[in-house]
Amino acid sequence: MDSRVSLVARNAVEVVTEEELRKLLESEKKPRAYVGYEPSGEIHLGHLMTVNKLIDLQNAGFNVVVLLADVHAYLNEKGDFDEIAGIAEYNRQAFIALGLKNRVEFVLGSSYQLGKDYMLDVLKMARITTVNRARRSMDEVSRRKADPMVSQMIYPLMQALDIAHLEIDLAVGGIDQRKIHMIARENLPRLGYKSPVCLHTPILLGLDGQKMSSSKGNYISVRDSEEEVERKLKKAYCPAGKVEENPVIQIMQYQIFPRFEVVDVERDQKYGGDVEYRSFEELASDFASGALHPADLKKAAAKYLNKLLKEPRERLTLMSKRISP
Repeated sequence: MDSRVSLVARNAVEVVTEEELRKLLESEKKPRAYVGYEPSGEIHLGHLMTVNKLIDLQNAGFNVVVLLADVHAYLNEKGDFDEIAGIAEYNRQAFIALGLKNRVEFVLGSSYQLGKDYMLDVLKMARITTVNRARRSMDEVSRRKADPMVSQMIYPLMQALDIAHLEIDLAVGGIDQRKIHMIARENLPRLGYKSPVCLHTPILLGLDGQKMSSSKGNYISVRDSEEEVERKLKKAYCPAGKVEENPVIQIMQYQIFPRFEVVDVERDQKYGGDVEYRSFEELASDFASGALHPADLKKAAAKYLNKLLKEPRERLTLMSKRISP
């Protein structure tokens, strides 16, 4: 049990609550975990981190559900339904190529979110959620708007209800989803549904050490070529000896070590020769002490990322000939 709990909680910011998680894992039924993705034209390392967590959950005994939230994307003004449908399929193929190959249930939001029972629950949830609470739960971009659309306040209420209607036991999301998950934990029981266990992952930094942003292009996409991955990492912010808030260290912790048991860092003999790491902690300790140089760390990160991205890159290159997100 301890090893299963440890696997579920690995690299998470928090589990709400660990006691409830233990009870869930002790039950006879196979619990269901999910993450929801708003269909996006760019799949990047932020997506890969939650994919890695879903793989951890599978290995801990969970059935995994991936929601391709097309109605959410429509409410968030990301295109019409025909455009979003193509991007959703593109995303599904990307997640499969990134490792979600077995025992994964992909669900399109519009397959149930437009039904009478679901829409009635949206209205019920709206009756017990204040405007201030709904606004605080909106995504950051929407919150910054002086005059957001009503649809962008409905969005978090629907996210809470997705947990109930998909019969989810454990909800996964970035720490920025915490406010929504707390609405789910508090208000779903008032509508007759169970309260979910919630697991929150960190928010990754962009390669420049600032917040990751599509407008800045400070991220690695699964479609980036090998040369582009190497170029971006070579320029990445990675101060010597600094482990905290270091985007290259984050890549090793959240992307590489969850997928590789051994990481080899290739170095010239005059700098000590090749070195092998069997845990992230060993690598972080060497980097903090100065025994591992930022340039060598960046080269290793690029090598292993390119191994992870090989299949999705090839699959999405083929798809891009007929789908243009």
